[in-house]
Amino acid sequence: MAERIEQRLEDRIPELEQLERVGLFTRKEIRAVLRKASALEYKIQRRALRKEDFINYIQYEVNLLELIKKRRARIGYSFKKDEIEHSILHRVHSLFNRATGKWKDDVQLWLSHVAFCKQWNAKHQLSKVFSTMLAIHSNKPALWIMAAKWEMETRLSSESARHLFLRALRFHPECPKLYQEYFRMELMHAEKQRKEKKEFEQAKMDLGEFSYSEEILNGEMARIVYRDASQKIKGVEFQLAVLSIAKLFDFTQDLQKEILESLQARYADDPLTWDYMARRELELGSLPPTEQTTKQQKVSEMAQREERCCAVFDEAVRAVPTEDMWKCYITFCLERYNRKTNSAELKQKRLERTLSVFSKAHESNLLSEALYKQWLQLLLDSNLSDKAVEVAEAATRHFSQSVEIWQMRLQVLIQLKRDDVTQCFEEAIKHVKSKGTLPLWTLWVEWSEGMNSKEDTEALYQRSLHATMPAESVTMKEMYLDWTYRNRGYKKVKRLFTSLCENRPFSIDFFRKMIQIEKEQESCKMLHLREYYERALREFGSTNTDLWLDYIKEELSHPQGKPENCGSIHWRAMKMLQEDLVEDFVSKYTLLQTGHL
Repeated sequence: MAERIEQRLEDRIPELEQLERVGLFTRKEIRAVLRKASALEYKIQRRALRKEDFINYIQYEVNLLELIKKRRARIGYSFKKDEIEHSILHRVHSLFNRATGKWKDDVQLWLSHVAFCKQWNAKHQLSKVFSTMLAIHSNKPALWIMAAKWEMETRLSSESARHLFLRALRFHPECPKLYQEYFRMELMHAEKQRKEKKEFEQAKMDLGEFSYSEEILNGEMARIVYRDASQKIKGVEFQLAVLSIAKLFDFTQDLQKEILESLQARYADDPLTWDYMARRELELGSLPPTEQTTKQQKVSEMAQREERCCAVFDEAVRAVPTEDMWKCYITFCLERYNRKTNSAELKQKRLERTLSVFSKAHESNLLSEALYKQWLQLLLDSNLSDKAVEVAEAATRHFSQSVEIWQMRLQVLIQLKRDDVTQCFEEAIKHVKSKGTLPLWTLWVEWSEGMNSKEDTEALYQRSLHATMPAESVTMKEMYLDWTYRNRGYKKVKRLFTSLCENRPFSIDFFRKMIQIEKEQESCKMLHLREYYERALREFGSTNTDLWLDYIKEELSHPQGKPENCGSIHWRAMKMLQEDLVEDFVSKYTLLQTGHL
């Protein structure tokens, strides 16, 4: 192994001598490079190879290349690149080849090699890398697309790109993304040939025997790809994706027409088809703006285009009366409403149209829970409070089990300061199952704190403890404790704490809240703090290291504390804590003893 490493280091000597001779590196830097290279070489020649060692070696060589590049720019020296950079590049490629040969499944390693080849313009080497990578990772369409794009865009070889796409489709005959990119590539090839032909014609050059095929110039190859793909790939999403690609090229009108006809014929019942056809009306018939076009004319034209869109949507919801179809219609209306405009008339028209569509969808019983929320928000933003109350009530009839819908209705009533809030809360609790009602109870008690008497609020807190699930009652206990302290005082909250401790479960914040309340008293008693800490440790002593440390700090800092108790608390913590937490506790306890915590 040592002989091999010595040989590899000797192979470096010519390039290092050149670096010193031309003044890019000093003798001291050359020695440092040799020492570092020697250490890195030993690591990659071990019997048990590690990927990190190869990555570190490659990164070192890349950094060296970057440094040489900067030094060349600084002193203005651009010669001897074959003797210096070429040998370093060859070594990096060799390292990458060894690493990817050893860890073939690591796609990121392959992509790093690809990125390196692109950065240093190693086209011949990159072609080999793609070839080897695709032989191993033929199951990844994204890699095929990357290789084909490089052939098309960098090497300007549409034939090689086409060959790669055809090979990829043999492995992935039903991959939409592959077909989309193949379709795009054929259109790019046609566009490139059209530009070439135009330039030749403008230069009036004689092409001799060479001639451009009219079929290829008109995108016939892309049409073949589309037809083949549409037989294998079902779904309107693919058709729309291909159509959006075709629209990027100005010579594809016939192809776009064919895709559109296929879309309407095969997917007439799909909401996305109708959505596309409706939105298309925004683009059709729009006149190019001129200097004479007034602001009012622009607004009028936009309003007409939107009306045409809505006419298509109206036909769509009659032909395909589904929730998804109404969702497409409403989404379109909301998008238009949210667009900025200086015309108050257009804004009002958009609002009226949106509210009308919401109402029609509601009457058809095809409005989803999420859309009810958007409808309510729109009504509130538009100051239509009475209608908002009506819609909220209708939403809870349709989705009587939904906590979020009830919560939204209650928030509307509270915001509008209605008298039937309590009645609505009762109705909500009756309809919704006990599991998941916590948001309703928290909203109820928060509202009650501001509106009802203390007695009514306390009764509500008591009721919530029994009505919620045990896991959710934890939050209510914390809120009840906090409210009692703020409104009833220390003695009352102490009695309540003792009472609540009779029924599990608890949260650690429940105990910490009581500890904090005790510490806020003028005559804070250590006896009470010990009681609260001990109660908390019975519940959370095996899982919480901070609780033990806080207990120890309290004994050390409180005027009535007993520092001699710290040893026994530490011993108990070591016994009670889970095994994986003991080390963390010991380190924190050490920091505490040395005054660093």
